[in-house]
Amino acid sequence: MDGGLFIVRLVFGALMAVHGSQKLFGWFGGYGLAGTGGFFEGLGFRPGPFFAAAAGLAETLGGLLLVLGFFEPVGTLAVIAVMIVAIGSVHWGHGLLATTNGVEVQLPYPSAAAALTLTGPGAYSLDAIFGLVSVWTPALKALAIALGVVGGLANLALRRPLTQPA
Repeated sequence: MDGGLFIVRLVFGALMAVHGSQKLFGWFGGYGLAGTGGFFEGLGFRPGPFFAAAAGLAETLGGLLLVLGFFEPVGTLAVIAVMIVAIGSVHWGHGLLATTNGVEVQLPYPSAAAALTLTGPGAYSLDAIFGLVSVWTPALKALAIALGVVGGLANLALRRPLTQPA
């Protein structure tokens, strides 16, 4: 089981960190803060560069925490929140599959994050090495998932759609 948890943490965490670095630094073919900020403005997140930086930091740091298995519930909280925003602002209403820009690609990230929160990071993690696994009680794990969901929904509530001229 520990090996399986490590693989899931490594794949989902690394991909999330790469996705965040596209926003923050323009790496891996990303648009950086300026380009992503403009996109976020169009989605109603203003000021766009601020929201792009917040999303990029959540994705990059959350992903790295998952890869390392360090403060895992904090990393998963960030991943859950940011992916709820992505689903709600871009992909919801387009169906299930990626071919229609649906939620197919985005939905596994918060699902895997919630599952990892509930199972724990496994033996191949910094949480295990530093003896932190026992700190993450079932109540704290549930709180991390709930805060991720509430944080994502609260962020969606901050959107201000662009008004069209009359």
